[in-house]
Amino acid sequence: MNKTTQDIISQLSELILGKEEQIRLAVVCLLCKGHLLIEDLPGMGKTTLSHGLANVLGLSYQRVQFTSDLLPADITGSSVFNTSQQSFDFHPGPIFSQVLLADEINRASPKTQSALLEAMEERQVTMDGKTHPLPEPFFVIATQNPLHQSGTHPLPESQLDRFFLRISLGYPDEHAEKSLILGNNLQRQSLNELTCVLDLNALATLQQAVLDVNLSDSVVQYIINLVNFTRYSGQFSDPLSPRASIALGLATRAYALTQSRDYALPDDVQAVFAAVAGHRLNISANELNDVVKGIFDNVAVVL
Repeated sequence: MNKTTQDIISQLSELILGKEEQIRLAVVCLLCKGHLLIEDLPGMGKTTLSHGLANVLGLSYQRVQFTSDLLPADITGSSVFNTSQQSFDFHPGPIFSQVLLADEINRASPKTQSALLEAMEERQVTMDGKTHPLPEPFFVIATQNPLHQSGTHPLPESQLDRFFLRISLGYPDEHAEKSLILGNNLQRQSLNELTCVLDLNALATLQQAVLDVNLSDSVVQYIINLVNFTRYSGQFSDPLSPRASIALGLATRAYALTQSRDYALPDDVQAVFAAVAGHRLNISANELNDVVKGIFDNVAVVL
């Protein structure tokens, strides 16, 4: 199992230098059948990561650039009158792909954002009273620009909760940036040269294997204590919900699987906590590390 996930991470690390941990979290999100939110400045590799992930997994891929004039039908599709049949035919939109990149989602109007997020939750599109199921697997990677940038519409907390994980790629370290300037990543791999490392059956097997990873009582109690701290410490206006607790347990299992273990450790909880909790606690990516460190300092690991 670990060799497959490691192959995915290794190939993408050839494209996006120095970001193995963020790539691992993206794989964790996919293994948990969740949707991924990437918050970062333009030009940090968000599009490359999402397209690369689709290529190594052999999944169909569509990218939608969200703008202020984008309409819900531009994403979900629309019904067009067929004069010969005297009926309406449904023309699927780009959401009918296995990996959808919703680029700069917070530049679209709240109405358009809602259309996408409803489809993410229900995994289907209803048009003219008829339901159209989305493909399986269905994985949305949405990118979000920092809210201080002009022309952005923040996602409501209830819609942020639809995203399983939020990550930020951040600036590369000096060594990685030097390699980027010299074009070393271009000499290694291009998006189209990535090798598909598993098929749909293998992906489904990996997703099922996540559920077989053992969560001991002490790890579960540690998760509960972390969640309770956000609820009762008085430090957070939007504490973690039971849905967040479930996501934290599932992501912990998937992270342990990528480490070639069939049991989870408190270290696995800490590795995924920021990505699971950050957007649900409504903490900006810039403040996240300090806030999470404060939580870990106040909640002892359960042995």
